[in-house]
Amino acid sequence: MRVDLFDFELPDDRIALEPANPRDSARLLEVRHSGDLVDHVVGDLPRLLRPGDLLVLNQTRVIPAQLSGKRLRDGVYEPLAISATLVEALDGDQLHWLAMVKPGKRVKVLDRLIFQGTKAVDAPELTANVEGKDKAGLVKLHFDGNAEAFANALNTIGMPPLPPYIAGKRGYREEDRDNYQTVYAKTEGSVAAPTAGLHFTDALFEALDARGIDRAFVTLHVGMGTFLPVKADTTEGHRMHAEWGEITPGVANKVAQTKANGGRVIAVGTTSLRILEAAAGDDGIVQPFQGETDIFITPGYRFKAIDALMTNFHLPKSTLFMLVSALCGLECMKAAYAHAIATGYRFYSYGDGSLLWRADLSQTG
Repeated sequence: MRVDLFDFELPDDRIALEPANPRDSARLLEVRHSGDLVDHVVGDLPRLLRPGDLLVLNQTRVIPAQLSGKRLRDGVYEPLAISATLVEALDGDQLHWLAMVKPGKRVKVLDRLIFQGTKAVDAPELTANVEGKDKAGLVKLHFDGNAEAFANALNTIGMPPLPPYIAGKRGYREEDRDNYQTVYAKTEGSVAAPTAGLHFTDALFEALDARGIDRAFVTLHVGMGTFLPVKADTTEGHRMHAEWGEITPGVANKVAQTKANGGRVIAVGTTSLRILEAAAGDDGIVQPFQGETDIFITPGYRFKAIDALMTNFHLPKSTLFMLVSALCGLECMKAAYAHAIATGYRFYSYGDGSLLWRADLSQTG
């Protein structure tokens, strides 16, 4: 399919720069199979689901991968400001990373980069050697010290890697450390948040429990693909960046038991959906999974594991808008997004959410 089919106009004032407070007060657009659009708030979720349904959430934890510093070249400490976003640890080595560096063209092999905190004078610093660049222009950095010291310094001076459409407009704030992390985040490894999960609160989980709605946690570490635009003219020409994930045997069994009992499986976020679909066989049974997936879901895909998706509103021509169009139909999603824009929904990572039903499963109990 042509990528430009997934384009739409979005006014700048619809891009959320702050999260809803409280988190579950965000708006929630329900998109039913019939094409009907119903406005809710996230706090309504318990009454939109049935007892026996299962929410599957991604428990990945965002690392503070955004660093700011200076360049040291030929022993001279230069005033060139450097921004680096760590995107992938190479070969499992926590001192050896691929990073998106700005200005990348002015960084060369043998340069040393010195990253420091922006506030505390006595904050630790991180130093790294530039070892090269890959074909995509990402910079290979080798940090000094040991893994424990690196992790401690990163957690002190690093900031969450906010998307450019937020960071570029209002910069980083200390409260982003909490705001850009789900309340149930557990396993460190992501360089972007599974943003649908940002809407959940302890109070909402209590209400879901009282309604008899179960939940299970998978892991998919959100990688550099989140930052990369689709440059191909057709969906067939685009290749997804592989991301590591895990579904434990207990979670796979819970998904199977939910379906056997007549319950519905609702993926919270496109990352949860992608790993469930990657682990599902043609019979729809989700198997335990551990490894990388580069599954790319576009219209025409036959969903096997999930009955619904809770997700935020996505970028034009993005792989995520292609995914939701596969779930509900391209024209249906264009109509839903037009409604969201016209009625003031907030878009992207800190924005509002949607609840998208597939097949004839939009009835609420």
